[in-house]
Amino acid sequence: MLEALREEICQLHLELPKWGLVTWTSGNVSGRDRQTGYVVIKPSGVRYEGLRPELMVVVDLEGRVIEGELKPSSDTASHLYIYRHRPDVGGIVHTHSPYATAFAAVGQPIPVYLTAIADEFGCAIPCGGFALIGGEEIGREVVENIGDSPAILLKQHGVFTIGPDPTAAVKAAVMVEDVARTVFLARQLGEPEVIPEEAVRKLRRRYAEEYGQ
Repeated sequence: MLEALREEICQLHLELPKWGLVTWTSGNVSGRDRQTGYVVIKPSGVRYEGLRPELMVVVDLEGRVIEGELKPSSDTASHLYIYRHRPDVGGIVHTHSPYATAFAAVGQPIPVYLTAIADEFGCAIPCGGFALIGGEEIGREVVENIGDSPAILLKQHGVFTIGPDPTAAVKAAVMVEDVARTVFLARQLGEPEVIPEEAVRKLRRRYAEEYGQ
């Protein structure tokens, strides 16, 4: 079932350790199949080098396992909460990438100090509140606090990113860590200035409408 999506989700998981966003078995990627509404997600506690497409777990939006022999990720309930409340979302990523999670640890958003933040996110990267793992609480924090951003930090936890498809969500996760590292380093030199909102809107519009092919 959903062979192509299983393959895609399996391959996208390999991007997370490649970019230094996860360690050991932490983190996960999920993707929604638009035709069935089913979600494909990583099995719980399986190391990245051991992942194969057939090990991915297929669940419905209520969390019932449709196909798969292993337990789905412990973050599945939060992923599904986001999918149920954000019909525009087709992919979700969760990481504990170190620089972004350092901001999460102290409950700080990442302001728009860089044109790269304006381009990719169009606003400051918000920080939601603390929520326990295993239920829908984290998903609720994401939905209530992410706003128009494709990324959010969860206080004392880590990073969640969303996108219209799984690849876009993974890209957002990569970019969150990249800008978090740069902002952290910049603050060692002084306090950066926030880019004015009008300039942020122009940068975001240019990036969304003109950048690339």
